[in-house]
Amino acid sequence: MSDSANQPTSDYESSSPGERRVFATTSWSMVLQASDPENPTAAREALANLCEAYWFPLYSFIRRKGNGRDEAEDLTQAFFAELLEKERLNRADRERGRFRTFLLTSLNNFISNDWREKQALKRGGGRTPISFDFDDADQRYTNLPHHELTPEKIFERNWAFALLEQTMANVRSQYEDSGKATLFEELKGVITGQAVLSYEAIAQRLEMKEGAIKVAVHRLRQRYGEQLRMQIARTIDDPANVDVELQALFSALNPESA
Repeated sequence: MSDSANQPTSDYESSSPGERRVFATTSWSMVLQASDPENPTAAREALANLCEAYWFPLYSFIRRKGNGRDEAEDLTQAFFAELLEKERLNRADRERGRFRTFLLTSLNNFISNDWREKQALKRGGGRTPISFDFDDADQRYTNLPHHELTPEKIFERNWAFALLEQTMANVRSQYEDSGKATLFEELKGVITGQAVLSYEAIAQRLEMKEGAIKVAVHRLRQRYGEQLRMQIARTIDDPANVDVELQALFSALNPESA
């Protein structure tokens, strides 16, 4: 990965105008800035986008707390429905500045203070819920290598995976938009660690020179690194803390070594 991929920029400018617009409408810092009463609609839309991307870590946290699938689904739906309706943004801790911290703290407060008093509430109590794929979520949770991790560690680990998945989806979309979907599919294994073909074999499959494949791999790694940093920046208040969050991400992915 090049040095440029490791250096944060002031606003995480994207090479793609369309991508820049996406960042502008999903940034946690923008949510905090828009959490005042003068601009509640923008804050709610941005918060909803972030919730849709990162709800699964909370679902897995609830499951790890000992709740069954049905109760976990109810809790997740009710929590996000209430989060998006009430002025909980005003309670966000700007000094800590992490969206994941805000979510987990809000969920714990919701479970202890609100949910137990509203057990008759069903699937958001008539509210319009965010559409979550709970069938897929249950399968994903079942397949998780839980080991002896606490609910909090499970949350952190799944938060890290969600960031990586979102990053990979963004990079894939960029390659598709530039007409290089096949190249991406052939090379993505170098990022995921699942590469099974040599550069020579990939070059033969794509009718390219091996040197060109090496250059393409370098560019893919560089773009993935940039996108990962951008994705992390979207979930924190201060882009200067990207490196700290990167460390936290890698620690969450390897809990046994932490």
